[in-house]
Amino acid sequence: MQAYQTFREYLAKELEAIQSAGLYKSERIIASPQSVAITLQSGQQVLNFCANNYLGLSDSKELTSAACKAMESRGYGMSSVRFICGAQDLHKQLEAAIARFFGTEDTILYAACFDANGGVFEPLLGEKDAIISDALNHASIIDGVRLCKAVRYRYANANMQDLEAQLQAAQAQRFRLIVTDGVFSMDGNVAPLDKIHALAEKYSAMVMVDESHSAGVVGKTGRGVTELFNLRGQAEIITGTLGKAFGGAIGGFTTGKKEIIAMLRQRSRPYLFSNSLPPAVVGAGIYTFGYLENSTVLQDKLHENTAYFIGKMQQAGFDVKPTQSAICAVMLYDAKLSQDMADKLLEEGIYVAGFYYPVVPKGQARIRLQISAAHEREQLDKCIRAFVKVGGELGVLKS
Repeated sequence: MQAYQTFREYLAKELEAIQSAGLYKSERIIASPQSVAITLQSGQQVLNFCANNYLGLSDSKELTSAACKAMESRGYGMSSVRFICGAQDLHKQLEAAIARFFGTEDTILYAACFDANGGVFEPLLGEKDAIISDALNHASIIDGVRLCKAVRYRYANANMQDLEAQLQAAQAQRFRLIVTDGVFSMDGNVAPLDKIHALAEKYSAMVMVDESHSAGVVGKTGRGVTELFNLRGQAEIITGTLGKAFGGAIGGFTTGKKEIIAMLRQRSRPYLFSNSLPPAVVGAGIYTFGYLENSTVLQDKLHENTAYFIGKMQQAGFDVKPTQSAICAVMLYDAKLSQDMADKLLEEGIYVAGFYYPVVPKGQARIRLQISAAHEREQLDKCIRAFVKVGGELGVLKS
């Protein structure tokens, strides 16, 4: 059709502009299970330092077995949403396990945390209310806020002076909700939840935390930033994912006060109009939370690995963002440089990705590494050596 011909020409020019600016995203194909050591479609074997596989569970035989058992006993898929005929006993067991893990009252499952964040605001808040959101919150939070009619306020990343100013301005609204990532995924910094909680108390606000990059990672037992700041069970709303530390498949959740969860079951559109999570994912999730309730072996190894790796990278002269998480952001600032460095590191057997606009602001390109409990010391050392070699060649090391 002529209409599409014109549109196609427009798209072709836009794609060409993206490529010319060094911003085009290409996908490398993995031909093995997700793990710390993976095989690419080319046959090259590399060490993986850019997956959200924080606890090394993505290729866990125990999780695979739990998933298979659930599929054998409860089938492949649900073919329905929860309130029609898509609720199984396994779904309720997983929701209860998540609530126990975070010290909350109830939990609701979603297909992904993107859906959890997209479906949390509109059912709870209206035009008389206020949402006060951190400027670096995840895209799913931003999109979810856009779907809600509440008055929007934004404060500079982790800036408590600015947050207080926005809370003062929001006193004109009926209900106030402060929203923050627990760990900001591009930088790796942790939200100062103790200070946020204090301001919420002072200005009569509720608190929502997205624990996607902090659950399983931050805190002595991996229960996230609420544990780190001794506020377990005190945030009104926590959202998170099963797709990172907890096995890396798919699935999200909102956990928190029981009345909030009850309202989401009645009115949250992604929950009401999306298929229930498949039994295999739910069965694996039940196993994961059961294991993590009784052991901190993986969290302890992750914390040890992270401290070692980041310390060595800083000693080597890399510009590393301050972090309290398992994220190590190596700042390069130039988009093309981040891609060139990632390509050269791949030649050295290190699988990483360059991050650049629009994933991060213009002029803030970087390589983001993510450490796993499954990484062994010699693998960490190999990665550091490769970074030093390539970083020296490209002139990115600080003198």
